Amino acid sequence: MRWLVAIPTYNEAKYARTVLSTVLQYADHVLIIDDGSTDATPCILPEYPVEVIRHARNRGYGRSMLDAFRWAQVDNFDWVITMDADEQHEPAAIPQFVDAANAGGFDVISGSRYLASLDGNDLPPIERRKVNACITEEINERLGLSLTDAFCGFKAYRVDALRRLTLSESGYAFPMQFWVQAVAHGLRIREIPVRLIYNDPNRTFGGPLNDTTTRLALYREVLRREIDRCAKLLPPSARVEAECRGA
Repeated sequence: MRWLVAIPTYNEAKYARTVLSTVLQYADHVLIIDDGSTDATPCILPEYPVEVIRHARNRGYGRSMLDAFRWAQVDNFDWVITMDADEQHEPAAIPQFVDAANAGGFDVISGSRYLASLDGNDLPPIERRKVNACITEEINERLGLSLTDAFCGFKAYRVDALRRLTLSESGYAFPMQFWVQAVAHGLRIREIPVRLIYNDPNRTFGGPLNDTTTRLALYREVLRREIDRCAKLLPPSARVEAECRGA
């Protein structure tokens, strides 16, 4: 199978060299989606044998994911692994995703920082843990899933399965739309444990999303909207809630 490792990147000059040099030990095909970086990141990327999509301006995490998926489809990759560029995802875990995919039976191999307590796990900021736990619980209740980590960006996706989806969410609420469509289109999901790494406790989302209440409201709105849009394809429990809300 042909594998692509895709890494959304925004102002990651501090970590870029370490991440890329390590990822290239585990992957033959690497795509960087530079989401309008204004630091030295665009100058560092040509030092490495990687493909690059460059956004002229910052267009959002979700847009970078969509670009990665389109690239994987057009270039006929079988699987695409997505991971962060800030050393919070360990490249050494890439073979675990490959092994899980090769075992067969799944379309999405989703990393979870909470599925198991691994040696060296960090303690994330408490408000991020609360938001993750709250939204993960809501997703599970609405969609009949049993996720432990709805927001981890370290994932492997079967490219043929991605062709069934019509994703469009460009921002940080991208996972809300993805999970709804994954269930609506019958994608088979497995979680595997990955290390919980927070090397920059001062990292922010930027703008209004730094406010926890605003961020939660956005996630819930995108989740609600996508459930309503996909209502006919979803399990009865999700459809009933959508219908009651619209009555």
